Amino acid sequence: QVQLVESGGGLVQAGGSLRLSCVASRNILSLDHMAWYRQVPGQQRELVASVTSGGTTYSSDSVKGRFTISRDADKNTVYLQMVSLNVQDTAVYYCYADTGYGGYYGRGTQVTVSS
Repeated sequence: QVQLVESGGGLVQAGGSLRLSCVASRNILSLDHMAWYRQVPGQQRELVASVTSGGTTYSSDSVKGRFTISRDADKNTVYLQMVSLNVQDTAVYYCYADTGYGGYYGRGTQVTVSS
C-alpha cells in the first residue's frame, strides 16, 4: 500500500504556471511507476504524465512541452511543473502510484485556469 497527498493546486490566469507536489508514504523508487492524472466532471480520468522507477518519463500529447514530471526520491515526492496553462487544463489533478501489486490515487488537488 501507499498513501499519496497532493498539494499545489489553485486558481491561476491563462498563461500562468503552477507546480503540483505529491508526497508518498513510502520510498518512491520502490514503486513501479508514478503518474499524474486529471479529471473534469463528467469526463474520464486522463493520464497527464508518468515516471517509472527507472526514471523514464512520459507526457501526453495535450501537455507535451508545457508540463514536466519530475521526482525527488530523498523527499518521496513527485512534481508536476505546469507552464503556459490554458482554460482546458482546468481539472482535478490526481497523483497515482503503482506498487506492482495495485494502483493507488491521492485525493486530488483542484487546478482552475481563468481566461
